[in-house]
Amino acid sequence: MNAYLRNINKIEFVVTDACCGRCRHCSQGAHSSCGERIDPQIAADAVRKIAAEYHVKTVMTFGGEPLLYPDAVYAIMEAAKELNIPKRQVITSGYFSKNDEGIREVAEQLAICGVNDLRLSVDAFHQEFIPAEVVKLFATEAVKQGLPIRLQPAWLVSREDDNPYNRKTKEILGEFSARGIPVHDGNVIFPEGNAVKFLAEYFTGEVPANPYREDPFNVTCVSIAAGGGVLGGNLYQQDIMEILETYTPREDSV
Repeated sequence: MNAYLRNINKIEFVVTDACCGRCRHCSQGAHSSCGERIDPQIAADAVRKIAAEYHVKTVMTFGGEPLLYPDAVYAIMEAAKELNIPKRQVITSGYFSKNDEGIREVAEQLAICGVNDLRLSVDAFHQEFIPAEVVKLFATEAVKQGLPIRLQPAWLVSREDDNPYNRKTKEILGEFSARGIPVHDGNVIFPEGNAVKFLAEYFTGEVPANPYREDPFNVTCVSIAAGGGVLGGNLYQQDIMEILETYTPREDSV
């Protein structure tokens, strides 16, 4: 086993960089690679192979908007369920369709394929471009299907900071929590992508830590991009286990 990867316990997939919003806090910026999406079967195969060698506790799908390509999410989660991986997580804005029946079908299929941690990105940034009523419908259908769902807001500066965005976020969260949907702690926005461009005035003090940055010498999460990129290799060009076995961190990656 590769010594740099001995503590792997999570696999995450950026299903696609495509998104229905243009959020000013988005770390991915303008979504320049929106044409890419993860291949469902190659992704599911990677889950099976990694879990056979490592003690994987979490499999997560996000984006962009992962539910624009629900077949990939289903395949990944079905593999995780088959392997009894404890946490099977989807992070979504809840806005991937305007069709009521299509929204209901996705909620039903997420329950069937074994999702047990559904995080709904709801805050002032998402709701600037994403209609709350459509998201509320998806949330309602998810609850009907018994999906464990929580709201995951993005906070500016800190959860406690009294700024216009946080005030608006709390107002929006109140509308959803009135439907019995619990609120997760969420995350604090860090200055990257659109946040640097549109919210620079708020990053004048101590910069919050990037919650997605891994120690390259002690990798705990295998993060796979929509185009197949992972740990310096690519799923579409190499077997995932070959990529893991040959991974070596660069000295300048710290």
